[in-house]
Amino acid sequence: MPSLLGAAAGYRSVDVDVRPRSVIPGRQRWDVKLVLGRPQAAEILAAALRRIPGITEAQANPITGGVLVRHDARVAAADVGRLVRRAVTLVVNGAAAATRPAAEPVPRADGGVVRPVLAVGGGVAAGIALIRGSALSKQLVALGGVAAATAAVVRTAWRRTVDATSDLSGAERHPLLEIVGPHRRRLYRASALAVACQISEMALGTFLGWTALVLIKGEAAPLVRVGLTTASAQLWGLAALVAAACAAVAGLSYSSNLQWRQLGQDIEHDWRNRTYAHVQHLELRHLEGERTTRIAGALTDDVRQLGAFFATSASDLLQLGTSLAVLVPLFLLLAPQIAWIAFLPIPVIAWLSFHYQDKVAADYAVSGEYRARLHSQLVNTLEAGATVKSFCTEDYEAERIDRLSGEAQESNRQTDRSTIRHAEIVRVCTTSSMAGTLLIGGRSVLNGSLPFEVFSPLIGLPQMVLLRMNRLGGIVDQYQRTLAAHDRVQRLRALPVEADGTGGPFDGEKVHGEIVLDKVTFAYPGRPPVLEDLSLTIPAGQVTALVGATGSGKTTIAKLLMRFQDAESGSVLLDGRDVHDLTRRDLRQAIGFVAQDPFLFDGTIADNIRYGSFGASDEAVVEAATMAEAHAFVATLPDGYDTVIGERGAALSGGQRQRIALARAILKDAPVVILDEATSAVDNETEAAIQRTLRRFAAERTMVVIAHRLSTVRHADRIYVMDKGGVVAEQGTHDELLAQHGLYASLWHLQAGELAA
Repeated sequence: MPSLLGAAAGYRSVDVDVRPRSVIPGRQRWDVKLVLGRPQAAEILAAALRRIPGITEAQANPITGGVLVRHDARVAAADVGRLVRRAVTLVVNGAAAATRPAAEPVPRADGGVVRPVLAVGGGVAAGIALIRGSALSKQLVALGGVAAATAAVVRTAWRRTVDATSDLSGAERHPLLEIVGPHRRRLYRASALAVACQISEMALGTFLGWTALVLIKGEAAPLVRVGLTTASAQLWGLAALVAAACAAVAGLSYSSNLQWRQLGQDIEHDWRNRTYAHVQHLELRHLEGERTTRIAGALTDDVRQLGAFFATSASDLLQLGTSLAVLVPLFLLLAPQIAWIAFLPIPVIAWLSFHYQDKVAADYAVSGEYRARLHSQLVNTLEAGATVKSFCTEDYEAERIDRLSGEAQESNRQTDRSTIRHAEIVRVCTTSSMAGTLLIGGRSVLNGSLPFEVFSPLIGLPQMVLLRMNRLGGIVDQYQRTLAAHDRVQRLRALPVEADGTGGPFDGEKVHGEIVLDKVTFAYPGRPPVLEDLSLTIPAGQVTALVGATGSGKTTIAKLLMRFQDAESGSVLLDGRDVHDLTRRDLRQAIGFVAQDPFLFDGTIADNIRYGSFGASDEAVVEAATMAEAHAFVATLPDGYDTVIGERGAALSGGQRQRIALARAILKDAPVVILDEATSAVDNETEAAIQRTLRRFAAERTMVVIAHRLSTVRHADRIYVMDKGGVVAEQGTHDELLAQHGLYASLWHLQAGELAA
């Protein structure tokens, strides 16, 4: 990691102090003093950790000194601390190595000998020109110095950018070309329009200079050569040219900006759609838990960044390049005497821009952290309104918000001071350049070495370049952000999708529903096995219940049947066919599933019941709701089945949400139905009514009922009692299990309010 570690120079004396903050399976948080107050070190450490196989994500916060590490099964939880300490040590050692002079230079094949020779030769030639050369040669040497200084500043900043992002772009093509993808034609159109617009803008400046020349001298020689001999004719001609140039600038600017913005929108739309389509087919483990927030961030913020770069920064960079490509040769050809002073501020402004961008990035990171803390506290306090009032802590919370708001305000003030200071320094540089150009150019005009007809139109053109140079740091910053966003999106698209079976077609309408688990073993990453060598049979056309303690593997069995997870060993059979040989779509169409925490979408009740069975009639929707005991409460709502229930069904109670989800599964009318705690949130009376309905619905179909409340499963044809480790402790009907006076009987008496046997 020499490129990354070399950028950490200056941190070699830090305290290598690494302490765990929290450790849970798959995710750990550590306190690392190395990154505290050092944004660059935080970026380097996070990049170093992400390179380690098995580390799926690493984030370092320079404000808190915290490091978040997410890992998969390839990395044991006990090894994460060792890896973090090793990465910190490597960063510190790399920083120290970057500050030590090399003991012996190694010749390089890419110009390591030629470049010093050229540099020495160029220096000697420049010295001779300055001592014995003419005034023009001295001015050209000065211009060469300006160009060399600008190249050095830009090269240093660019190499730092490449070093910081070298681990992000491992693709064969440059990431920007991959981002543009099939939209190159629009990129070419936008680029051509931007170049034409910039040339038109410089032509407009030239015409305005000629206008001033006519007003001062009475004529402009270039216009005389085209037949406009009088001042009046020249003014009319210039007025027409200025009007045409203004119209061209306006039209080209409008078209160019429109093309760039459409390119950005096309890129954003294309990447979001293709990435989201990939996400929909990811393995479920990548969509569960906290990882969902990162996936959503990649689909929104990161994809938006890909389009935003081309909508804004790419156009600015192209216009800056066009200005330099036109103006530098123009000055060398027409006015080499003033070229060096006209472009003298360029390296200064470039350095200021890069330096400002580095500093303001850290300032914005600090400011953003304070704003995030304030926002988090505001949301938490508002959501905890009842708790706050019950403990009479309203004044305490108001004081806490006041303190956090003050910290955010002071941080914003510091950022504002940096921004204003930078803008004013750039203004001083540009005005100084204008003054110097007027002074030196004016003297050249007076001594006759520079025609006034040439000097007047050129005097204002360098300001276009200088003003655009102010954006150079921002362009590089956006380039870095775009490469980082592209890397995160590509990491998301590299996640494995669900593998389909290859056993041929599977007709869901002909499914009988016999399910067999044959010596199945399964464990979640980093945890002991939930199921170990489990065998059980769920007969076709019957109601089979799974009961037992929390963590005994009941829901895991449902996930294996749906192929949300795959068994590590053993077989899961449906009608004698291994589910691994079936396509997931065919398998899941044959199974209706109501999850333990049912999800309802932001829409109407009818839309949620009809989800997955989009062609169902209104009558079928009402019938399914009636069987799920949902019709009664839906009918009392003002809009009935057209009632909008909000995100996750927020407008409904837990029991109402469960009944809507149950109605959705009933409407699907699958030959196999899995109910995972589907009635845990309803009252006893409603549950009894649902059970009566489900007994009719279960006729001639296989139903698997997972429950903690044993009253839910007392009428099941077979009950499996699961114990820790995913083993079957008991099995039988309700009456048979009570007669055994075992675990089931103890649970039944406990729930019935009696003493356990």
